Amino acid sequence: MAQFTVQAEERQKTGKGANRRLRMQGKLPAVVYGQGLETLSVSVNAQDVDLILHSEAGHNTIFQLQVSGKLTDVLIKAYQLDPVKGSLLHADFQAVALDQKMTFAVPVQVVGTAQGVIAGGVLDQVLREIEVECLPTEVPDHIPLDVTELEIGDSVRVGALQLDNSKISLLSAPDLVILSIVPPHVEEEVEEIVEEEELEEPELIKKGKAEEEEKEEEGKEQAEKKEE
Repeated sequence: MAQFTVQAEERQKTGKGANRRLRMQGKLPAVVYGQGLETLSVSVNAQDVDLILHSEAGHNTIFQLQVSGKLTDVLIKAYQLDPVKGSLLHADFQAVALDQKMTFAVPVQVVGTAQGVIAGGVLDQVLREIEVECLPTEVPDHIPLDVTELEIGDSVRVGALQLDNSKISLLSAPDLVILSIVPPHVEEEVEEIVEEEELEEPELIKKGKAEEEEKEEEGKEQAEKKEE
């Protein structure tokens, strides 16, 4: 696991105005908390945090935060992005003890191409992360899931994932479905049926009108005969 060290400075001023000025300088306002620490407001280089988030372990990366010469092992517990630009606005760093287990959300990575997909089916992944408990140094970057042998109609549940149970405890419910191979969509066939029904309807209306006209003619003929 790559080791990152991020330099941080204590923030003397907080609030929207102060935070905005920090971002204009390429800095990211953040807070540090956990493991008996008092919550501390800091600023860090935004590029350093962006680099960690885009690393293989992503937000589960354990790195060292250096504040006033003191190093603390932390991870990114939460972060906020600008809804328009996608740039970082704020981050929460949680101090961790490397010898104590924690809860992590680990991504599930699909490996291979399912036989059902080759046959025309669609892979529908409904669960992209699962929760596990382990030591911070044992958290996997991702959990691979080989789908090569899956056919149309097959699905995979959390309990089928291959984990090192001696190091990692599964917290997500084992019966949760991660992905399924579903049949291809048949929207075009449905549209064709609707079109056929729309074509048939006027014919039925015409037929009904013709029957009514025949009855009216018969009624007129009978009335004329009675008059004679």
